[in-house]
Amino acid sequence: MNFMKYRYFYLVFSFILIVISLISLAVHGLRPSIDFAGGSLVEIVVEDAESVDVEGLTTQLGEFYAVGTIQPVGDATLQIRGASLTEESQAMVLDVIDREVGIVEISSLETVGPTLSRELLQKTVSAVILVAGFIMVYIWKQFNELKYGISAIIATLHDSLILLGSFSIFGWMFGAEVDVLFVTALLTTLSFSVHDTIVVFDRIRELSRRFPTASYQKIVDTAITETLSRSLNNSITIIIMLLSLVLIGGDSIHWFATALLIGAVVGTYSSTFTAVPLLLIWDEISSKKLKK
Repeated sequence: MNFMKYRYFYLVFSFILIVISLISLAVHGLRPSIDFAGGSLVEIVVEDAESVDVEGLTTQLGEFYAVGTIQPVGDATLQIRGASLTEESQAMVLDVIDREVGIVEISSLETVGPTLSRELLQKTVSAVILVAGFIMVYIWKQFNELKYGISAIIATLHDSLILLGSFSIFGWMFGAEVDVLFVTALLTTLSFSVHDTIVVFDRIRELSRRFPTASYQKIVDTAITETLSRSLNNSITIIIMLLSLVLIGGDSIHWFATALLIGAVVGTYSSTFTAVPLLLIWDEISSKKLKK
């Protein structure tokens, strides 16, 4: 099949998704969890979370405690985020909530200091940069041509930006937060995308050696035809599993599963319809320069 006939359409589609993601990141940013922002997160089981007067409770607690957000989670859990709680402020917060709502139990209390959160953020950024750089160098060396490494890393950056942009939108619309699990999903997306990309690239290299006189576009189309069904079958099984987790999984893994699901879908698309078109366009530009 002549997949690469529409290579510019694939790239324009990817470009539109990236622009939407960048706009959302610029306007709304990401909503960091306390892992990155620091502070305290308290989850309290109450008698009726949905009937809580969030605005009134925020005003009362704000008299002695820097409240970030108060959010009902399900029917019986109240999630409170704010500055780090001392023993004194914790007792006062719980007293107000018990008086206004009625506390059944404290299900979790998590506090992260600003130094630890800043260190974790720096390590996260460093990890993403190191992984991206390693992937590019590895593919470059394995295929002995820089165009393979550059095309693969642009595709992985494409996946990362779309995933970040998606969570920027989810954070704005649904309160989704970026935490350590999200970073795990981001790094998993990079590896997932590269895995499929290497499969296609390896078939392109193999066909190039077998048919040295064939046009590069025909070789690329043949390679995609031979590997696409395998990639789709592999990806669909993963997507079905992740979709099940998103729909019926618990609140604690909902956004983690969502991030993995987006990464799996985008990674499957980009390995064939972003990385390969970039590789073909690179080859076309190089061929034109050689002819001159």
